[in-house]
Amino acid sequence: MSDRQHVTLEDVARTAEVSLATASRALNGTTRVRDDLRERVLSAAAELAYTPNAHAQALAGGSRRTVGVICHDISDPYFAAITRGVMRVADSHGLLVMLAGTFADPDRELACVSTLRAQRASAILLTGSAFEDRAWERRMAAELEPYRRGGGRVAVVTRHRSLKADTIAPDNRGGARALVEAMHRLGHRRFAVVTGPPQLTTVADRVAGFREGLAGLGVELSDRDVFAGSFDRDGGYDATRALLSAKHKATCVLAASDVMAVGAVSALRAAGLSVPEDVSVTGFDDVPLVRDFVPGLTTVSLPLERIGAEALELALDESGGAGRGRVRRLSGEVLVRESTAKPRRRRRG
Repeated sequence: MSDRQHVTLEDVARTAEVSLATASRALNGTTRVRDDLRERVLSAAAELAYTPNAHAQALAGGSRRTVGVICHDISDPYFAAITRGVMRVADSHGLLVMLAGTFADPDRELACVSTLRAQRASAILLTGSAFEDRAWERRMAAELEPYRRGGGRVAVVTRHRSLKADTIAPDNRGGARALVEAMHRLGHRRFAVVTGPPQLTTVADRVAGFREGLAGLGVELSDRDVFAGSFDRDGGYDATRALLSAKHKATCVLAASDVMAVGAVSALRAAGLSVPEDVSVTGFDDVPLVRDFVPGLTTVSLPLERIGAEALELALDESGGAGRGRVRRLSGEVLVRESTAKPRRRRRG
C-alpha cells in the first residue's frame, strides 16, 4: 500500500499501465473497458488505497458530493445561522455538509482545510474571521491553491482579500458606523467598546467602524476605551468586568457581537447596574438568540442565513471569474431595541 497522503488518478493509471482515460472509465464503472484492463485498474487502486476524486465524480454525475464548512465555534449562534443557510442550498444541490470547528486557532483551521482536501470535498467554505497574520495567510494560500487547481471550489465569509477567494463581505465597518451614529442621536457621548482579539478581521473591521463613526461625530475613542476578551459570551463578561474595574464612565457599551453583549449585560447586572437605566448596551449580528433576550438588544442586523446561502451559491457558480476573487457585499440594518436609552445624569455618592 502506498504511504503517500494524496494518491492521484494518474498514479493509478501509471501503476496499471493504462491511459488516464481508461483508468477513469474503469473506476466510474463504464462498460466500455475490457475486463482485463478494468481488473488491472481496480487492483492498482486497491494497492495504492486510491479514493476516487469527488470533483471528477461530480462531473460524471456522482451522488456522494460533500461541502466542508469551517467555522471558529459551532456553538456560536452566528455560525449556526450561517450554516443553516449553507445547508439549505446544499440540500437543493444534493450535497452533504461536513462541519468543522477551529476554536479560533489558526493552526487548527489550516489542519481542517488539509483534512477536507484529503476527503476530496467539492467545496470548502471558510465562514469565520481570518487572522491578521501574513505568515498564516501564506500557509493558507499554499493549502488552497492546489485544491483549487484540482477542481475544488472555495468561498469565504468576512475575510480580507489576501486569499483571493470568492467572498461574501458583510459591511461590518458601515454597520458599526451607523450604530454609533444612532447612539449619538440618542444622546450618548461617552462610549466604551467590548471586543474580541484584535487579530481577527471581523473584530478589526467593527472596531475601526466604531472609531470612524465616532470621529466623524467629534467623539474620540482611545485605546483606553477598548476592552478585549475572547470573542464569545465569556469574553464579553470578562472585558466588561475589566471596564468596571477601570471605573470607566461610559454611558454606552458597544459590544462587537451579540454574544459578547449578552456577557456584558450579565457583568453589569452582577455589579448592581441596570441596562439601560444605568448603562446602554449594543450588540452586532442580530442572532436569533437575542431576539428573546431581555431587555431587547439594540444591534446591527445582518442577513446571516442569506450570507451562508450566498457563500455556497458563489462557490458553486461556474460562470466567468469563478474562484478568482468575486465579492458580494451585504449591508446590515441598525435595530434600536430596549437595551439602549437616552443617558440620564449619574447619581452622586
